[in-house]
Amino acid sequence: MTAKHPLTKDGLVGILFGGGAFQMLYAGCDLGLFRLLHRRPALTPAQIGDELGLLARPVQILLLGTTALGLTVRTDGRYLNGALVEELFREGRWDIVEDLAEFQQKVTAPASLDFTASLRENTNVGLRHIPGDADDLYQRLAGRPDLEQLFYRCMKSWSSLANPVLVDNADLSGVTRVLDVGGGDGVNAIALAEANRGVSFTVFDLPGAGAIAREKIREHGLAGRIGVAEGDMFADPFPAGHDCLLFANQLVIWSPGQNRTLLRKAYEALPDGGRVLIFSAMSDETGDGPLYAALDNVYFATLPTGSSMIYHWAQYEQWLTDAGFSEVVRLPGKTWTPHGLIVASK
Repeated sequence: MTAKHPLTKDGLVGILFGGGAFQMLYAGCDLGLFRLLHRRPALTPAQIGDELGLLARPVQILLLGTTALGLTVRTDGRYLNGALVEELFREGRWDIVEDLAEFQQKVTAPASLDFTASLRENTNVGLRHIPGDADDLYQRLAGRPDLEQLFYRCMKSWSSLANPVLVDNADLSGVTRVLDVGGGDGVNAIALAEANRGVSFTVFDLPGAGAIAREKIREHGLAGRIGVAEGDMFADPFPAGHDCLLFANQLVIWSPGQNRTLLRKAYEALPDGGRVLIFSAMSDETGDGPLYAALDNVYFATLPTGSSMIYHWAQYEQWLTDAGFSEVVRLPGKTWTPHGLIVASK
């Protein structure tokens, strides 16, 4: 069988030195190169060095890297942002790229050094880079307010890329109240509430996340339509009175056994005709992509919990069927992230 994307020698270089490629992107973000060239395109290396406070050698190294990667382009000895970088600035999405790069640098990259150990031991060995005794990332972040704020800021950025898939595909007609299980800072409930004026929401999560959610909900003027309930999704009952349960970027965290438990619990909590929505990055059953999901699994293997991974579509569908749900529908997204929605009914 022929590979979907046959590997070339240039592709192998990209893999061998992939860490260097990311560092070029991060340095350009952190030093302000891309923002400078967005404000003042067509600068010479000397002008760039003056603006960024860099000497000639570092400027030459940085510009060689960013230009070889297509992040910048060189014309007549002057440098501009690459077309994609400028497109992201025009769309107002460059802030998202910088957030994601910072998260990769400060959270994912240190843990990624333990990827092989995490595979060998079948657990999140990379968590050792975050101080604390808890066995999952989320509880440890509570002891590092700086990283916790970075985490929620980056989750918001990721959500802003993927949320159109959720909002466009989540048909809430006939639904009165949605329980957002593990809803974090409320970003998904807020997006859905703004798109579905007649529906109310409850964000259900641990106390630390609940406090952040309340503030975000107030900022959006939705305190009258989005409530917050605090609790443990495994140990505590789901809050009553909801005819739709949402698991957004949540089941990717847990083991197949834990996901089966949560979906059976959701089935029992819903009235007849109630719905469950699963929104997540998905991999393909073919086992060869997409690349985003494949590479993002380094983070899931090393950090969140000892069982996290990006599952493929059919795994979720089987768990829903086993829990008793019917009319399971798959709704892939059409963005460059591999997010999709699965809807099932009781």
